[in-house]
Amino acid sequence: MIASTPLEAFYYWEKNSPDQPFLRQPLPGQWKIYTYKQAGIEIRKVANALKALHLAPQSKIAILSKNCAHWIMADLAIWMAGYISVPIYPTLSATGIQYIVEHSEAKAIFIGKLDDFGKQRAAIASSVHKISFPFYGPNEGSLWDDLLNTSPLAESPLPAAIDIASIMYSSGTTGTPKGVVLTFGAFDFVAKSLAKNLYIHKPEQFFSYLPLSHIAERSYIEMLVFYSGSTISFTESLDKFGDNLREVQPTLFGGVPRIFAKIQEGVLLKMPQQKLDRLLSIPIVSWIVKKTIRKKLGFSKTHLIVGGAAPIPVPLLTWFAKLGIEIREVYGMTENGGYSHGNHGTTVKIGTVGKPWPDIETKFTAEGEILTKHAGLMLGYYKDEESTRQSFTSDGFLKTGDKGIVDADGYLTITGRVKDQFKTDKAKFIAPAPIEMKFTSNKDIDSICVVGMGIPQPIALVVLSGLATGKSKAEIVEGLQATLDAVNATLEHYERIEKVVVLSESWTIENGFITPSLKVKRHEIEKVHAASYIDWYKQKDKILWS
Repeated sequence: MIASTPLEAFYYWEKNSPDQPFLRQPLPGQWKIYTYKQAGIEIRKVANALKALHLAPQSKIAILSKNCAHWIMADLAIWMAGYISVPIYPTLSATGIQYIVEHSEAKAIFIGKLDDFGKQRAAIASSVHKISFPFYGPNEGSLWDDLLNTSPLAESPLPAAIDIASIMYSSGTTGTPKGVVLTFGAFDFVAKSLAKNLYIHKPEQFFSYLPLSHIAERSYIEMLVFYSGSTISFTESLDKFGDNLREVQPTLFGGVPRIFAKIQEGVLLKMPQQKLDRLLSIPIVSWIVKKTIRKKLGFSKTHLIVGGAAPIPVPLLTWFAKLGIEIREVYGMTENGGYSHGNHGTTVKIGTVGKPWPDIETKFTAEGEILTKHAGLMLGYYKDEESTRQSFTSDGFLKTGDKGIVDADGYLTITGRVKDQFKTDKAKFIAPAPIEMKFTSNKDIDSICVVGMGIPQPIALVVLSGLATGKSKAEIVEGLQATLDAVNATLEHYERIEKVVVLSESWTIENGFITPSLKVKRHEIEKVHAASYIDWYKQKDKILWS
């Protein structure tokens, strides 16, 4: 296939594999399947309807929806019409949505599969043209199905590689989201490089459930599908996730640490660890158990499982490996198209994010910050020249904001964020990420945030997992104390955790403590709990409940 942009790649499959399934959308009791030809007809009709709005070339059009077939079709229609797509996380509050719509100067917005659009509706000004997807609920403005009464766009427009394809707003663990400007050429470079280095040269079965407004899903799912003529299946709902995954049995799968932890939790709720260990110790039985678990999880045909967004705890990676499920960690960020390092090739080193991909340059600052450079980097931040300037070195390397170390074999381990360090009142700097990773060996812990501003020693704030539900308070305390002792034995004195505080409120996207990409928002947790640090620190017990 010869293509220089994702849009041209789609045209290739539309012409040469028209009957190949492209998008599979689960609806109650059935799968709605769109072939490349069928999707192409709808996309071209919607593109023509967008052109009829007579917007200025390169106008911005937003997409506010969970992952679904129409999300992908809307993205392609926006490009065919000569506009720029602006994905918005479907779980954002009205305030967050309003900021992105206004900051990006979006002239229109696609509205689709959402949990509570009633709370988000006010974020979209009446001047912004609304188009609603079918199947999912909101019927705002123009309806997608009504647009299908138009004639399909006859031509196949080809944007230049330097043209802007999308402005992707970061999910924001700190501060206001920034609009990352990515070109068609950047997406082209990342997609072709991933396909080459992950050996994706034929149609595959993808399963899409992480937000398409996140760079990982955009690059590793959407773009890879365009460049391989593959099929994307979506999930109907959170409740149906497991059922849909089992039905699809994808050949490729991607997840974040929280997803893999939830999958593990589900297995252990049905088969306690002691029983699983016993069965895995019996040769023939072990093979049967592994095969059965992989099939029930949906991984019976999966030949590539990728993990990213944040480091996955080594015990969790090892646990999956014992089941014959190899998770290859990769590393990247929106600003470099999600493309930097990966456990590619034949060797996977657990606990690292792998080596640099073959076609990029990397180096480190004196402080250990990772710098990357390749043809898929962002142009900059939309309407923010100062932040753009600060994000690049004088020789064109992107400052990732992440710190890392490289071992003797060239494998990178992420050690934290440059700005995540905090200082205790002993004037000691603490890097929380490595300490937090050590605590994840305790399966009763769902989420953790190590903090310590204004107190002599750091403390750990934790939220319990579902596996702790069936345990007594005494059992949980005993387990947390054992983990605390084991972790502190590996730390320098000034790093040792003084208290573990079990919080009663879960950290979720909805309450603002977790980003849409499932990372903990440290600054939000600090805002709520910082006033209690001194009181917690003074208490006698090591394990506290709040």
